[in-house]
Amino acid sequence: MPVVKETILAPELEGGEWVQGGPLKLTELRDSHVVLIDFWDYTCVNCLRTLPYVAEWHRRYAAQGLAIIGVHAPEFSFARNLGNVAAAIRQFNIEYPVVLDNGYAIWRAYSNRVWPAKYLIDREGRLRYYHFGEGNYGDTELAIQRLLHEGDASLKFPAPLEPLRRDDRPGAVCYRVTPELYLGYARGQFGNPAGVVHEQAHRYRDPGRHMEGLAYLEGEWTVGGESARAESPGASLAVRYTAMEVNLVMAPAAAGPVQIDLELNGQTPGEDVRSENGRTFISIERPRMYCLARNASVEAEELKLTCREPGVSFFAFTFISCPVEAPD
Repeated sequence: MPVVKETILAPELEGGEWVQGGPLKLTELRDSHVVLIDFWDYTCVNCLRTLPYVAEWHRRYAAQGLAIIGVHAPEFSFARNLGNVAAAIRQFNIEYPVVLDNGYAIWRAYSNRVWPAKYLIDREGRLRYYHFGEGNYGDTELAIQRLLHEGDASLKFPAPLEPLRRDDRPGAVCYRVTPELYLGYARGQFGNPAGVVHEQAHRYRDPGRHMEGLAYLEGEWTVGGESARAESPGASLAVRYTAMEVNLVMAPAAAGPVQIDLELNGQTPGEDVRSENGRTFISIERPRMYCLARNASVEAEELKLTCREPGVSFFAFTFISCPVEAPD
């Protein structure tokens, strides 16, 4: 359990814009509250998978002195928009305060490096526990209970939450999957033999044969630092991958919602995929992460997205492994 044994006072929450429930100061919460700081981003699949646990801790322990504060540190430029973050807060039913850390002032104050990251602060303002990434939900909840109990020994707590997903259970194992694949020239990996042209429209040719973990463009695209934007109807992007679940962060053009066709070749469609009149497609209504495929197990597959009209921007694929109970 990552318990902080040194005396480290938690930095104040300064430099952000409060989306809901604020402004709050840690100094004002001292003596009366244990504070859980949750660094997250609404396009981060690992962050979204932790939210059900964080939301339940808020429901269980707010009345007993736990204050949860979400610090939204954006990975992509559109996630700096307060309206987009507010929409995500409503979508995921987040009830606790959230501050938008567009300038990474709070992120830097905590020397944070990853999404998601959780820091527990006791009633004296000291950092006492931290956890990076998914998992260890039981340990984190026990740490919450321990710090609450320090302030009031009479408190009674329920048993920690049972795992909410099969892959959160003890004994689950994870298989190798394709690493996260970015679609801008700053961090992207493209398979087009001639490479990509920066910051201007260019017509690409897909070579037809694909290697895993590379993006292949066909048609006219503009490749920027953090995304690739389709510039013509019929522009397509193909990728080979190994995973159970495939997610893609996308944003529509300023004109509004658009549809893109999806070729899954027998894979199980994700929750954002629709079928109509023999076409399989996704409706891109706002900038967010979209689930393209959710297979029953880890598989080596290929998918292709084709834009019906220009303007859609593609930011990053994330590939999720298939944790299962360990065999006997």
